Amino acid sequence: MVSSRQGFPSWISAASATRVDFEGNADNMLKTAHDDSTTQKPKAVADVNLSFEERAFSAAGAAFISAIIVNPLDVAKTRLQAQAAGVPYKTCFETNTMFPDMRSSQSCSRLVVGSEPLCPPECHRYTGTLDVFYKVIRQEGFARLWRGTNASLALAVPTVGIYMPCYDIFRDSMEEFTTNNAPTLTPYVPLVAGVFARSLACISCYPIELARTRMQAFKETKSGIKPAGVWKTLVGVINPVASTNCIQNLQNYRILWTGLSSQLARDVPFSAICWATLEPIRRKLLVSVGDEAGAGSILGANFAAGFVAGSIAAAVTCPLDVAKTRRQIEKDPVKSLKMTTRQTLREIWRDGGMKGLLAGLGPRVGRTGPSVGIVVSFYEVVKFALHYRHEDHE
Repeated sequence: MVSSRQGFPSWISAASATRVDFEGNADNMLKTAHDDSTTQKPKAVADVNLSFEERAFSAAGAAFISAIIVNPLDVAKTRLQAQAAGVPYKTCFETNTMFPDMRSSQSCSRLVVGSEPLCPPECHRYTGTLDVFYKVIRQEGFARLWRGTNASLALAVPTVGIYMPCYDIFRDSMEEFTTNNAPTLTPYVPLVAGVFARSLACISCYPIELARTRMQAFKETKSGIKPAGVWKTLVGVINPVASTNCIQNLQNYRILWTGLSSQLARDVPFSAICWATLEPIRRKLLVSVGDEAGAGSILGANFAAGFVAGSIAAAVTCPLDVAKTRRQIEKDPVKSLKMTTRQTLREIWRDGGMKGLLAGLGPRVGRTGPSVGIVVSFYEVVKFALHYRHEDHE
C-alpha cells in the first residue's frame, strides 16, 4: 500500500490527517521526526483529486447501507413520537399474524365486559423501543420494521450525496481561507460548513422526508391493503388542498414543505454539533494510533468519532425532532400551514412536559450514532478506493 507518511496509510484524506488543529497550527498533525529522515516524499492523497460526482457516489453508497441497517430504529422513534402527539395505535391482539396458531395472551390480558372484550390501557400504547419492535413484528410482520425503507433510500442517497461532498468542499475552502487570513476562526469551520451543507441538502429533498415520516407513523388498519408508497403518500398530502386554479395549485404545493422550518431547526444545530464534535475526536484518535495505523485502525477511528458525535448531537436535538415529527404528521392542511416550530414545542411541553420533548430519545440516539459512524467511515473507504483507481490510471 502506498503511504503518504512513513508507515501511515495514504488514504487518510485531508479531512482526517492534514487538517489544521484547534490552535490554528497549520502543520501536519501526524508528521513525526521519522519523516524528516525519509529521503523520498511519496505523493499525499488530497480530497481535491476527486470530482463532486465521485464524492457524491461515495456518500450515496454509505447512505444506502446506513438506511437499511438502522431503519427499524427509525420506525420505533417515529411511532413513539407520533403516539405522544395523539396518533392512536391499537396494539393489543389475539393472534400472532406471523404464526396464527400461537396465541399471544401474554401480550395483553383482556377483560370481558358483557360480550365485548376490553383491553387495559397499556394495550393501546407502545411502552418503549423494544415494545414497538415486539408489537410491530407480532401484529404487522417482521418486514414492517423496514416500513418506509424505500423512502429512506430515496431520501438518504440524494441527501447524503449532496451533504457530504458539499461539506468537504465548503470545509476545505473555508479552512484554506481562515488559515491564511483568520487562523483564530479555523476551529469553527466544521461547524459552519456542516450548517451550510445540511441546509442545502435538507431543502432539496424535504418532500421525501415528509413522505417517510408519514409512512412510518401511520399503519394500515385494513387487512389485505398494500400500504401507500412514497408517491401515493405525497399525492395524499396534496389532494386535500387541490384546486382547479393552476396558480392556486402551485401555491398549494408548498404544503409538501410543511415542517421544513422544524427540519432546519433540528438539522442545522445537529450538523453544527456533530461536525464540531467529530473532527477533534477523529484527529485525536488518528494521532493516538500513530504511525503504525492500518486500514482497520483508520476505519475504526472514523466510525468511533462518528458514533460518538452522532449520538451527542441526536440527544441534544431530540426536542426539535419531536416537533418536526408532530408537524409532519398533522393531517389538517390548514392547521399544518399555520403551525410554527415554537408553537409546536410549547404544545408538546404543555401536553407532556420534558417526557414529551424527549419522546423517542432512545431509538433516535440508537439509530443516529451508528448511522453517522457508518456514513463517515464508509465515505472515507470509498474515497480511498476511488483515489487508487485514479493512481492506477496515471
